[in-house]
Amino acid sequence: MSKITFSSKEINILQKNPNVQRVSERSITYTDDFKNRFIDEYQAGKFPRQIFEENGFDVDVIGIKRIEQSAHRWKKAYEKNGLIGLTDSRKTASGRPLKRELTQSEVIERQRARIELLEGQVELLKKLELTERRLLNARENLNPNKAYQLIQETIEQNGFKGMTRYFCDLLDVSRSGYYSYLKASSVREAREKLDLEAKEIILKAFDRRGYKKGSRSIKMILENEFDMIFSRKKIQRIMRTYGIVCPHRKPNPYKKIAKATKEHQVVPNKLNREFKQGIPGKVLLTDITYLPYNGNCMAYLSTVKDASTNEILAYHVSDRITLDIATQTIHQLMNNKKITLHEEAFIHSDQGSHYTSPRYQKLLKEYGLGQSMSRRGNCWDNAPQESFFGHLKDEVDYKSARTLKELKSKINHYMVYYNNYRYQWNLKKMTPIQYRNHLLAA
Repeated sequence: MSKITFSSKEINILQKNPNVQRVSERSITYTDDFKNRFIDEYQAGKFPRQIFEENGFDVDVIGIKRIEQSAHRWKKAYEKNGLIGLTDSRKTASGRPLKRELTQSEVIERQRARIELLEGQVELLKKLELTERRLLNARENLNPNKAYQLIQETIEQNGFKGMTRYFCDLLDVSRSGYYSYLKASSVREAREKLDLEAKEIILKAFDRRGYKKGSRSIKMILENEFDMIFSRKKIQRIMRTYGIVCPHRKPNPYKKIAKATKEHQVVPNKLNREFKQGIPGKVLLTDITYLPYNGNCMAYLSTVKDASTNEILAYHVSDRITLDIATQTIHQLMNNKKITLHEEAFIHSDQGSHYTSPRYQKLLKEYGLGQSMSRRGNCWDNAPQESFFGHLKDEVDYKSARTLKELKSKINHYMVYYNNYRYQWNLKKMTPIQYRNHLLAA
């Protein structure tokens, strides 16, 4: 016991320190939790004075000698009995100490009890070590609420009572925030219930008409077909929380068509990326894409897309990538009585061999269609057409088709869906046909 005495003011200050169990004018009783933390930090290389200061003690008040005596006493107890030696024995000791010699049976009984205590301590330390590793592994990228949830689950599942402060320090979150998290459990449960209800509604829009969609499409479907207003941020949050994943476009793994021969001619780029001219039937985009199916079979899809409305005006599926696939698409375009083309309509494509072919260019002239081509190796000059192919491959399960007929049926179904029911953000949240009628009315 130190000769330094504490004033009533110093006693009040020390009593407010959570690491102090009791304090009188001449002595301090520290908590077992602080003693355990002291040993951990001392073994990690910290000095006793530093540990006391970091835990809210004023060294000038309690004195450096008292710190050194406590450190020496705790180290000695830990080396002898481990964590059990740091426990305050005054909680359980009662009566005068036994002075007589113990009988052999009493010695054996005490040793057995000691062994059980030590084994229990070892098991607890093993369990705590695994828990610490799990907490530290989950520490990265955890927001505070996730950290509080992890602490709560760890304490409830493993029975680590009285270790809230330790776990909060381990995950670098505030203890007061953790208790606030526990108090708000009823509010959180109510919010989760509302989120689950919203999830079911979003899933209906997500799988609407058999094609998976992103947050923008979901928002437009909810507004147009369910008469419900959800913000995009809420939709994205629900999708992220419950793992509702929109298909992501993959890069085309196939090489471009072989270089055009000398008799093929490239025409200038008259479009210059002015896709949205607000005139239906004027800027017509075309291209060909690969559609592998049934393991080792290959089909090809040629389309003509209206750049102003995003409507697919004509398309042709074939198992051959000859020139006929491009010319047949143009024939379908011109024979479609539902389509009215602008007098200055022109076809824009890349510099593939189909579109530089004299036969193809002659066919366009016969139908009175102009022609434009992207710059060499620049896919952005025909970006809307590439974008359509990307969406189609994300949303159509074409690889599962067993026959060409089945594949064509899937493509036909998607084209009807795309033109009539697929709302698009950049078309003022309308479908392509709705937007075409809107432009014509304007």
